[in-house]
Parts: sequence; C-alpha cells; structure tokens
Amino acid sequence: MDMKIRAIAVVLPQFHPIPENDEWWGKGFTEWTNVAKAKPLYKGHYQPHVPSDLGFYDLRLPQAREAQANIAKEHGIHGFCYYHYWFNGKRLLHEPIDGMLELGKPDMPFMLCWANENWTRRWDGKDENVLMKQDYSTADDQKHMEWLCKNVFSDPRYIRVNDCPVFAVYRQDLFPDISKTAVLWRKIAKNYGFKDLYLCVMESFNREIDPVSINFNAAIEFSPHRVLHPEIKPSLIDKIFYKTKLKSKKTFSARSYDMGVEECLNREIPNYKLFRSVTPSFDNTPRKKDGLIALGSSPEKYKFWLKNVCEKFVAFGQDENFIFINAMNEWAEGNHLEPCLKYGKAYLEATQNALKKS
Repeated sequence: MDMKIRAIAVVLPQFHPIPENDEWWGKGFTEWTNVAKAKPLYKGHYQPHVPSDLGFYDLRLPQAREAQANIAKEHGIHGFCYYHYWFNGKRLLHEPIDGMLELGKPDMPFMLCWANENWTRRWDGKDENVLMKQDYSTADDQKHMEWLCKNVFSDPRYIRVNDCPVFAVYRQDLFPDISKTAVLWRKIAKNYGFKDLYLCVMESFNREIDPVSINFNAAIEFSPHRVLHPEIKPSLIDKIFYKTKLKSKKTFSARSYDMGVEECLNREIPNYKLFRSVTPSFDNTPRKKDGLIALGSSPEKYKFWLKNVCEKFVAFGQDENFIFINAMNEWAEGNHLEPCLKYGKAYLEATQNALKKS
C-alpha cells in the first residue's frame, strides 16, 4: 500500500517556568537550566548543546511555537506529538498546548502522548522522593477522557486515523487494568460524538506488547530506549576516552549509537501494528548525575537510519502511515532536531532528505 509517510516529531513542552518547578528546582527553572550549565565530561564530549536558529525560547510565546512549527514543516515533518501531563485532574506544563488550542495557531497537526509517570527527584538520584504522584482510578479515567474530548480532540488540527483521534500512553504497564481503561475511554469518546479512538502504546523501556491484547490499536517504538540498549565494553570505553575524563561529580554509562541503530534495523517485526521511530542522538548527562551517552551519533548516521526505515515503510491502512522522530527538542537529553551551534540545521536537513521518496 503506497501512501505518503506522516512524520511525527515528539515535542517536550518543558521550556517555560511553572510554580511547581520553581518550588522543586529553583525560581525560573526550565529545561534550559540544565542545558545551559552542562559541561563536557571527557575530551571531545559535545556539551553544552546550545540552540542557534530558535534560541533559548519560551514555549508560552506564540512566536516561539510558530517558529518551532515552521522550521519543522519546512523540513518535511507532518506534525507534533506533545507530551501531556495529567495528575488526577491537575495538569502541568500545559501552557504551550493551551495557547495553541486557544489561538488556533500554529497551523500544525498535533497529537498528545500522556506521560503518565510519577515526577520524582530522579534527576538528583533520589528516586524515592516523589514530587507529583500518579494515581489511577475509574473516576479519573473518566474525568481525563471527558476533558480530552471537550477540549482537545475536536480541534481540526488534531491527528486522526479514519476520523478517530490518536492518543498515546507512555507507560501502559503502570495502570492497574489498562484494558479496562481503554474500553471506558472508547465509550466516552463515542458518547461525545467521535467515531472511536485510535489508541497507541509507547514501547517505553523496550516493553513489547500486542496492543490489541489491551484494547489498543497500535504500538509506537520508543527509539531513545532502543538506541541505549547495547552496552559498550569497558575496554572500548577506555580507548574512546583515552583516559581523559574530567573531574566531575557526574558519572555516566556509554552506549553505541551504531549498535543501537543496527539492533533497531535488524529487529524482527512483530505481527501487530508497530510504528517505527528514530532518534537523532542521546546524552542526558545535563539532566542526570548518572547519565547515559550514545556515542558516535551524527547527522549522517541519523539520516541513514531514517532513510532505511522510510525505504521499508508500509502503511497499515488508510491514515495509518506514521513514522515517529523522537525527539524535536529534548535538549537536556542531547536529542533534538532543532538547530544547534555545532550542527546547525544538519539534522533537519537530514530528515528532509531521508523522507524524500528514494
């Protein structure tokens, strides 16, 4: 089935201050706080990642959202998948999405992925300190879906499959009964006049599950976790770093970008609907004291990965034609298409070139 690919880039909205982050991390904290203070941990380590064309933007500003969407569209990206934060009726980091909904701009197709984890101090290595807890209940499932149906899914820009709004869940394994939740969500959506929902589960932490078994429609490969899977042998790490690691309180584990890409490309395709995903690069040491670095990434290698996925692309049906790029702007994870001082627009240009029909 020859259909045009819809490339969806994952977008992190944590580029504006909120009262909760002010309290937990310090006044004015945003994702840029960690990005700007990052330092190289060894000779040749690319840190900090400094934005170029779009600058240190604030996603509360319409101009910033417009510029972000424009540069994505100019390079072949069809739409955005925004992380959505809902904690028993309390939403966080919602101002960019609310502003987009209120103004009807930018003219960019979008969908939501519920990032349904607890918020903790894990960035400081304190996993046990929960800042915002995620609880599950039938009442909250209903309240959540009703809010989505009333406020989000009816937007004409919202991405659909066969007229059904696409909604993704990051951690299905945390639900007490995700299948029951899916049944309820579909019922509510139909009560609000929607044909149905198109539910997707993210394969976070490489958890593979047949989405149909939990009343979902499809799975989305979570490529950052995939590319971080193969560990590099310590002897190879010593060779790469030439024992030039700088003095730092931070430690890190090294991974091979090449090996991660190879594993992804050689993955045995499951018999359920799986939308493939690619990742430009990865280095979350700005965010964590014990971070992970995927060594060896480059715009050329990323282009090779995306081009290979595009060449093997087969749509599952009408509108089921997605490839995900994870991510557009995970700056504190060293994982972004957006232009930086080192590479400029190279990753965006690689995206545009790879998406062209071979």
